[in-house]
Amino acid sequence: MIYLSGFRFPDAAQEANYMANSWRAKQSCYDSYYPFGLFEGRTLPELDMLEITILYGGNGSGKTTLLNVMADALRLHRRAENNRTPFFDDYVRLCEPRTMRPVPAGSLILTSDDVFDYMLDLRALNDGVDMRREQMFADYNSLRCEKFQMHGMQDYDRLKQVSAARRYSQSQMARRTLPANVRTRSNGESALAVFSERIRENALYLLDEPENSLSPARQLELAQFLHDSARFYNCQFVIATHSPFLLAMPGARVYDLDAEPVTTRKWTELENVRATWEFFQGHKEEFEYKRSPQAVRNDTDCGLLYRKD
Repeated sequence: MIYLSGFRFPDAAQEANYMANSWRAKQSCYDSYYPFGLFEGRTLPELDMLEITILYGGNGSGKTTLLNVMADALRLHRRAENNRTPFFDDYVRLCEPRTMRPVPAGSLILTSDDVFDYMLDLRALNDGVDMRREQMFADYNSLRCEKFQMHGMQDYDRLKQVSAARRYSQSQMARRTLPANVRTRSNGESALAVFSERIRENALYLLDEPENSLSPARQLELAQFLHDSARFYNCQFVIATHSPFLLAMPGARVYDLDAEPVTTRKWTELENVRATWEFFQGHKEEFEYKRSPQAVRNDTDCGLLYRKD
């Protein structure tokens, strides 16, 4: 499903006109006019979107900035704050998003900060449960021995604690009175959970380097999840990445932000992907399954024939 069909950013003439006429730009107190000037020397075309559109580029290419600008222009929900200057909103107002149909209310932008915040929230939640458990264990013996008298409803919670301590063992009391720890996941599992839990059907999603914290195997899982979400569940994705596993998603349109002018390319033509391919080609022999001639003869004599699958 395509909601955002295109997006046009300010060209060089529009940026120059803004800098010449904006009262804010004429002030000498600003050290940066970001995002104005970020793409100076490069021609940004109007981006034509498909179900999966990928912004590829090296560090400093501006792919994250483009996502943040699109998110603001479309007023997408975000949790983590992005880097801004007083000129950011002015830049966004010069942009022209083109929509094929209304952008659904559940659409949002997900960044690396969202993933890290999710991990920290889980850790903080578990730390809080652990602290309450330790405090309960420290109070357990005194609760069992306490000569409690109830004087009014204000003492009801204390009565429940004393009764539970007299009736249950420490471990039983902990299980009955405290929430369980959230199941501990690896960083990669937690990162993948952010996308599987927050991405729902029928929405537009902007993803900033979602491969962070993911192993190659997890990146392949994420790529399959995103591809299936676009194909079967009416989702649209605009993704900033340099992961070959995501770049290789079937049917994705890839914009090379390192090119001048910025243009679409096959994922196999991208510089970083070629560098990865050449690296493994240089180590190709180390991946080959090798056995000595004598070992092959011995296996054949025993009725065994080993081969590389």
